Amino acid sequence: MKFAFCTISFRHQLISFFELVDFAKQHGFDGIELWGVHADRLYEQYGMGRADQALLQRRLAQAGLKISMLSDYLELSSHEGFLQALQRCEHLMTIAEWLGVDRIRTFAGRLGSKEISPSERAVNIHRLRQLGERCRLRGMKLLIEIHPGTLTDSLDSTLDLVCAMEEEQIGLNFDVLHAWEYGRDVSDTLSQLKPWVQYFHLKNVALPSQVHIFEPANVYSASGTREGMVLLKDGVVDYKSLMEQALEMDCYASIEWFGPSPLKVLGEEIRWLRQLQGQAQAVEV
Repeated sequence: MKFAFCTISFRHQLISFFELVDFAKQHGFDGIELWGVHADRLYEQYGMGRADQALLQRRLAQAGLKISMLSDYLELSSHEGFLQALQRCEHLMTIAEWLGVDRIRTFAGRLGSKEISPSERAVNIHRLRQLGERCRLRGMKLLIEIHPGTLTDSLDSTLDLVCAMEEEQIGLNFDVLHAWEYGRDVSDTLSQLKPWVQYFHLKNVALPSQVHIFEPANVYSASGTREGMVLLKDGVVDYKSLMEQALEMDCYASIEWFGPSPLKVLGEEIRWLRQLQGQAQAVEV
């Protein structure tokens, strides 16, 4: 397993991309997951001129880093919105090719599995299939994130979704905390979804009653509450046990920190994850 952090952690901080590259190198990260908004800005700044493009790619190579994924939101719920999503997907793939990225993250709609009608569900799946096929034709994989309020809000719904898609078209971004919200054993959930899991998001919460802090309206607001956001080792999800199962997988896992002091916290988190990884490798030997 390789480790990255999400640039969304710095959505309210004034910090340059090259500062993040230096931070990632100093703390032993393998990659950086780019939030779609940040990917747009980087492309505007460096993607148009060959000299600028070479500078960015050279800095990443010198640091031994890769952009692990582009994370964005592709609209499925309306015909007009989906037409825009198709255009957005094409633009994201252009940025992804420029950066050498082969994964684009999105969500499975805006309605939960118990809120959506069978016909709407079928339409959303068809649209995801179209997006996934476009990605496949350009050598990329569309990853659908496990998330409440979407078609991946339960194990059964997620299994139905992935089984309705072609394996070459899509994969899953296994958000561990949201998978924990299924109300099941997370390790067993991972075992059942493992054939489709190609990425992990790692975050934790102090108490079960506090999971609402990760709702978009709160988490994207600069004035939203951060109470309950804790280190991976300190929350309701038993990451130590889960990582023993997941560390052997050949994929990236991004630390997704939405709270204060992201540089400090991400540094602590990667040290802990590397300790777990070292212990697992020692046991194997």
